[in-house]
Amino acid sequence: MRAVDYFDKGAETNLDRTAIIAADASWSYREMRAATESIASALWAGGLRNQEPAGIYSHNDARVLFCMLGIMRAGAVWVPINYRNATDANVEYMNYVEMTWLFYHSQFRDSVREIKQRVPSLRGVICLDCEDEGHPSLDTFMERGVGAEVPDWGDAYGNIDRIAGMVPTGGTTGPAKGVRVTNLALGTMTEMATHYWRGDVEHPVCLNTAPLSHAAGVLAFVMCSLGATNVIMPKFDPLEVLRNIERYKVTHLYLPPTALYNLLAHPQVRNFDYSSLRGVLLAGSPVAPDKLRSAVEVFGPCICQSYGQTEAPMILTFLDCKTIAAAAAGAHPERLASCGKPTLAVRLAIMDEAGRILPAGERGEIVARGSLVCGGYYKMPEATAEIRTHGWHHTGDIGYMDEEGYVYIVDRKKDMIISGGFNVYSAEVEAAVMALPEVYECAVIGVPHDTWGEAVKAFVVLRPDVSLSEAVIISHCKQKLGGVKAPKSVEFCDEIPKTAAGKIDRKKIRAPYWEHAERQVH
Repeated sequence: MRAVDYFDKGAETNLDRTAIIAADASWSYREMRAATESIASALWAGGLRNQEPAGIYSHNDARVLFCMLGIMRAGAVWVPINYRNATDANVEYMNYVEMTWLFYHSQFRDSVREIKQRVPSLRGVICLDCEDEGHPSLDTFMERGVGAEVPDWGDAYGNIDRIAGMVPTGGTTGPAKGVRVTNLALGTMTEMATHYWRGDVEHPVCLNTAPLSHAAGVLAFVMCSLGATNVIMPKFDPLEVLRNIERYKVTHLYLPPTALYNLLAHPQVRNFDYSSLRGVLLAGSPVAPDKLRSAVEVFGPCICQSYGQTEAPMILTFLDCKTIAAAAAGAHPERLASCGKPTLAVRLAIMDEAGRILPAGERGEIVARGSLVCGGYYKMPEATAEIRTHGWHHTGDIGYMDEEGYVYIVDRKKDMIISGGFNVYSAEVEAAVMALPEVYECAVIGVPHDTWGEAVKAFVVLRPDVSLSEAVIISHCKQKLGGVKAPKSVEFCDEIPKTAAGKIDRKKIRAPYWEHAERQVH
């Protein structure tokens, strides 16, 4: 189906159910569908031409979902813009995808002034929350669509090759690339997410606290296909998340691992009722096994985990609540380090550099094929070809698969440290350090070393009001990992640098140590 068909299917059978709850308002599915139809009509009345890119630039706001669905209904291409990015990075991406329409929140008017001057392809600019510097508010814009007709561009097959979204990659190794998310890939993700994540819940209530410009927005879209109620928080606030789970009897919640760690560290984490929870989905980066145990202890047997990436969204693998709860209780505890088994729509394998599929237990690159894989990078055929060699999609992640089909991610291929000729995976060292209860957060990189080429270095953020020495951390890691993989030095810091997408910014951490080196490996 077309992406918007999934929303319509959920809305049609739940017209009077509450679709969205925000701080100051709520909307039924009837009202939400009408809003998306008005946005689509206004785009066509304003001169939309087929498959034009339309961006959304806002913090979390219910109208972000209205615009996302209105763009898809109109047949335009949805482009999420990360409001945490520097303006230069967003301008570069908008020019690359040739952005034509932009919906923005007035909070970002200063950036939008600059964007208008530097993105010549922009024709339509709409402010979500008010009339702003000559730009119509979303309400005014929607009125302009009265009487306009939206062409019926659907076909019997769901327009499977048509582009629904142009989603930027994280850009940790250079400028963001635009992933061509087809209706087929987005539809596959929706069907897999509803199959694996919904559970036995008749009327789901999903709390959205992570940025809607990233995975949270896509998962809110998924929940709409189930007729769920989406509760929108303007930003992540640990105490408010804990309160809202009890207040709204939340059944579903998506969290990146760092947000989970914030919840677990909050002094009031045990003061609320979490009995309504059925699916707390963790995704975005590997989760420390000890944190998973703590999460099950605090929130109950509702923790699940998925693995995906922009090029194959969200759900290449799934580790279900029952497996995590059993592992936390001592049955196959090693599975707490797994990201689960491949989902129904994809085949996963482990591949060596020569394109040979490796047997169970051997480490190599995780590769995938199936309808979840997106349509490559926009206007970048060489980069697309690079990740599609040997007839598979290459994830860039190193991992292995056990005899029972569970997948274990070891590290990003580009984050591997080579020390004394041995491969050391930063994620493996980070998991060992995170097992110490005093540690709040950790990042591991390789730094130049005259003898070993690279030496393992850990950056550690401690919990408030605790102490821990470098010697204790190194000794602990030697016991868990051996001398080669244990950090040779530890630096304590107040915070770990993050990218705009909220992931560890290893490029920034590495820069002071490698800026005078002739190459980035030794």
